[in-house]
Amino acid sequence: MYVILEGEDDFRIVGEASDGAEAVRRVRELDPDVVLMDVRMPVLDGIEATRAITASGSCARVIILTTFDLDEYAFTGLQAGASAFLLKDVAPSELIHAVRVVASGDAVVAPRVTQRLLETYVRGQKPGPLASQGAPAHRDPLLEDLTPRETEMLEAMAEGLSNAEIAHRYFLSEATVKTHVRRILTKLHLRDRVQAVVYAYETGLVVPSNPDY
Repeated sequence: MYVILEGEDDFRIVGEASDGAEAVRRVRELDPDVVLMDVRMPVLDGIEATRAITASGSCARVIILTTFDLDEYAFTGLQAGASAFLLKDVAPSELIHAVRVVASGDAVVAPRVTQRLLETYVRGQKPGPLASQGAPAHRDPLLEDLTPRETEMLEAMAEGLSNAEIAHRYFLSEATVKTHVRRILTKLHLRDRVQAVVYAYETGLVVPSNPDY
């Protein structure tokens, strides 16, 4: 993975850490744009390290990498403030793309994770910690600050749609969708798109009518 990223001209690897606690310290010292975080590490696991980094006010974006395709890691990682969740066997091109997307301030939300979030909150099929915290959902007063169009955009994001797909659905330009997304994140005090998806489900904004869910 080091070799893959080092080969990109616009990437610079500024540091490495052998455990979660060291990762937190290194982020504080080096102030990286993006952190690739393992889940299972000694001293402090990757989920708690991610939580510590985001709680510290760092601008670093965290991508959680794991060999375990387990929903609970994805959910708790996203709740801890991660901007993406990828498996370690992800294709090099996908990893590079994810780093660039996250570095730009956006986030990577896999449709499968979005679907599992939906199942967890709507059907109560919870495997992980989220479910125990997710119900009953309550409507956040901050939602009242969104315009009707922004609420539509947030609901579309919660479906896992990309900016291009949202633009196509609502006959808008991608630039307009990006503007809406940026305003939504600002109004709701959210870090990125992933947090917006989690927020939409946690607050009960998204209540699918499709019985297949």
